[in-house]
Amino acid sequence: MLNRLQGWLDKLELDAEKTSLRNLLPAINVMLVLLVIAGISTSAIGLIRKLANEQGMTQVQLAGTSAREEMHKLNEDALKQARSMAGNLSLRRVLLENPDTALQVLRRACATAGVSICALVQGERVLFQTATQVSAEDWSGIMQAEREQGERFSVAPSAQVAIMGASAIIVPVTGTAVTPSQQAVMEPIHLYALRLLDTQLAVSLTERVGLQVELLNYKAFSKAAADAFTRLHSKALSDGRNAAERIDAREVFAASVPVFASTGEAIVLLKTELSTDDIDANARELIQRLLLIAVVVGALAIGVSLIFGQLVAKPVRDLTDAATRLAQGDFSTSIPRGGPAEIGVLSRIMEDMRRNLVELTGTLRRREAESQAVLTGTLEGVFAVDKSRIITYLNPQGARMLGITADQAIGQFCGDVLKPCADKLGNKPCDSHCPILQARTSNSAQAVEQLQMNIGAARTVVITSAGMADGIQVQVLRDETEQEAIRHARDAVLANISHEFRTPLAAQLASIELLLDGLDNLQPQQTRELVLSLERSTQRLTALIDNLLESVRIEAGQLSIREQSVYLHEVVSEAQTLVGSLLTLRGQTLVNEVAEDLPPIAGDELRLVQVMVNLLANACKYAPENSEIRVGAVVQGKQLCAWVEDEGPGVPESQLGSIFDRFSRGPEHEPEPGGLGLGLWIVKSIIERHGGQITASRTAEHRTRFSSTLPLHESS
Repeated sequence: MLNRLQGWLDKLELDAEKTSLRNLLPAINVMLVLLVIAGISTSAIGLIRKLANEQGMTQVQLAGTSAREEMHKLNEDALKQARSMAGNLSLRRVLLENPDTALQVLRRACATAGVSICALVQGERVLFQTATQVSAEDWSGIMQAEREQGERFSVAPSAQVAIMGASAIIVPVTGTAVTPSQQAVMEPIHLYALRLLDTQLAVSLTERVGLQVELLNYKAFSKAAADAFTRLHSKALSDGRNAAERIDAREVFAASVPVFASTGEAIVLLKTELSTDDIDANARELIQRLLLIAVVVGALAIGVSLIFGQLVAKPVRDLTDAATRLAQGDFSTSIPRGGPAEIGVLSRIMEDMRRNLVELTGTLRRREAESQAVLTGTLEGVFAVDKSRIITYLNPQGARMLGITADQAIGQFCGDVLKPCADKLGNKPCDSHCPILQARTSNSAQAVEQLQMNIGAARTVVITSAGMADGIQVQVLRDETEQEAIRHARDAVLANISHEFRTPLAAQLASIELLLDGLDNLQPQQTRELVLSLERSTQRLTALIDNLLESVRIEAGQLSIREQSVYLHEVVSEAQTLVGSLLTLRGQTLVNEVAEDLPPIAGDELRLVQVMVNLLANACKYAPENSEIRVGAVVQGKQLCAWVEDEGPGVPESQLGSIFDRFSRGPEHEPEPGGLGLGLWIVKSIIERHGGQITASRTAEHRTRFSSTLPLHESS
């Protein structure tokens, strides 16, 4: 099947190539429109039919539940009527004085109450009943149901009779002389008001709910043969509430609602029906309208597709003719303009291509001259070799780097000209790991080699080789002798950084080991101290990394300063939030004496917050525990002088000139592990980029003060 479909698609593709665009575009559009309309119509028709079925089932379900509620109301009314008749004085008196006429009185009362059957029962004996539909065997089941369910009951004593009813006790009239025969009558008598669940009640319910209602005795249903409604009734009994279905065999929507006695015993099945004709007629009308609309919309869409297909095809044909002439070498042919946006773009591109072809020869000559100029003017040395690694080209920079002339190098083996030094094992790079040979299999290669040049000592050179192209292979020489020295210096700095990182990491590891060893035995306070130690070590690592990254940005010239209107009290507040945990750990208090009405300064708020954070962290580090750190500021002319004071030992006079240098460290005996010596250098760099200055001094109160001056904002 898949092979057949693939063959059909291949055939369709070939046919499409032979078909003109003028016919192909409308055909595709028509097919797409028809597919969309068919899909939408099919989905909509299915949805309409589904909604129609749901509407029909909802109607019969609602009618069934409404009919059941009406039956419950009638049962409640039966209890009221039984009590009312039991309290009838005429009936009570007749029972005492002339029992033979009690049946006539009972019939009149029963007719007035509107119930099917009324009966007087004494003990297990039925004295009177107004109708004969209930047999003696049925009365046995009715009395049993009354005893089990109470004064209001429902019962199906046989397959022919189903009843809802109620009972009440008649109290005889007292106060008169009673004969022995009357004494017997005065024994408890029950008045039963019964309503037969028969066709007459079904007719009444049909009138009330507006749909055909049928009452089916449960005992008769359980013994009857299966029919079209059997599955529906069984489903309703299983659900316990109701069930509804469309029964196509009878062309109806039907719902089954079971009616149960208070003991849970099924009494009757209440069935409601609705013909499918009305619902289906409405659905057919909607479907016809939908199909009519689909046909109209489809016709309009097809007509529009044909028109636009012609509009699109014409500029494409014109463009195809012009492209054919260009392919034949007629560069003077103008490219037609017009058509849709894509066709217009294609026309402009083809016109640019035509102009580029006209200018191609001149451009290639200019590019050749430019390439020669680039090779001559580049700072790196460039040489080219052939398949045998014989030098065929050497630019002037390469010649100066190697200490020879280009004429002397051309025609020589590249290893004899470059003279790479052998490795520690005595292997020559030309024989073991030549980048030129490696690039021939991987398109590019790079190697760092020591070249013994003619102009002096060996130098470190990076050789980058490109892959072979048209028998020529180009290499670039970059002298990195000075960069190698810089790398050595960088390695020394990294070794120092690694040493500084090792201290907090070792503290973290020790705290973690203590936590693991005593996880089940440590006291909460001990655990808290170990976690606080971990937090301090982590904060220290974070500060080291932040200062290191900031120093790199400053060194690279990436520290940009945005001039804004900044209020110093907001800067101090933000910095206090960031270092609050450090102050809390050492029990220190920050006294903020910066007035909120100070004029704004000109600077970068983010960088100034960084300055204040470093100064506060430095003060927190050197100040004693449980001491105060003060921040203040005052206007001095067109500048704002801000300071941070702490109660630490201060900076020795011998270090006042170098405390702000990069990698400068504090006193030998620091209260906390030493840092990288970058914090104050970063502070100084930021302050100076703002056009200010920073100094360290000792106050008369024996406090260490770091003072910085910053220019005020011009508008202030």
